[in-house]
Amino acid sequence: MSDPKTRQLDRIDLTILDTLQQHGRISNVDLAKRVNLSPSPCLDRVKRLEAEGYIERYGATLNAAKLKYGMSAFIQVTLDRTTGDVFNRFRDEVVKIKEVAECHMVAGGFDYLLKLRFENMQAYREVLGVIVELPAVSQTHTYVVMEHIKKDFGVPILD
Repeated sequence: MSDPKTRQLDRIDLTILDTLQQHGRISNVDLAKRVNLSPSPCLDRVKRLEAEGYIERYGATLNAAKLKYGMSAFIQVTLDRTTGDVFNRFRDEVVKIKEVAECHMVAGGFDYLLKLRFENMQAYREVLGVIVELPAVSQTHTYVVMEHIKKDFGVPILD
């Protein structure tokens, strides 16, 4: 069943979303020029896209290495039991760890996939010590990233 607030987006809406995703600091006047609208209707569309939840937030892409988080790793986490209470306790604790950039519950041979950011192997070792003590963690497997080939720069909107 679809969300009753969801409506069909037209080409202008999609172009607005794509432009804002790539250039979040663009002025409304410049955005309006890119989508061939006057500024007022363009701003109305942006506000509507925000209100309808298509735009979740605005932000900047930071240089992790310059901020002492230049290394990253993925950790597979297996829990010793899989009950709602255990999932909730794990979730409540893992979100508190600042080095955990992402946490995904997955289907397959393990329960969670975590993406970590850290400065060096000593920092990794310290955060791993915290992760293995999380509620019901029975096993972890780590994959340290050697090279970033393609980064996530958003949702592919336009062809």
